[in-house]
Amino acid sequence: MIFDHLGLITTEKKENEIWVEPTRVWVTDPSHHPYRIEWLRYEPDSPVTGPVRNQPHLAFRVDNIEQAAAGLNVLLAPFQVNESLRVGFFESKDKVVIEFMEYKNM
Repeated sequence: MIFDHLGLITTEKKENEIWVEPTRVWVTDPSHHPYRIEWLRYEPDSPVTGPVRNQPHLAFRVDNIEQAAAGLNVLLAPFQVNESLRVGFFESKDKVVIEFMEYKNM
């Protein structure tokens, strides 16, 4: 497991946002932020609800989402973001929102 970024919710449009259709959210690329921050701006009709939409999250690169998430509460089942990235959101035992990121060519 490798730390990737901290995701923070915003209502303000950010420069160079990227559209993620399955969750109807605009995101920034955390690799372009000096502190690895990803900004998320949800559209009103986003299907995402609850802690994923309302709380910050910590994101980690993993080899296998299902193995990394064993025993955690599923908040948003794993889905394909693009050809090379699959993600899922989970809640740790201490109620922290965790995103696991599985890349095809990690």
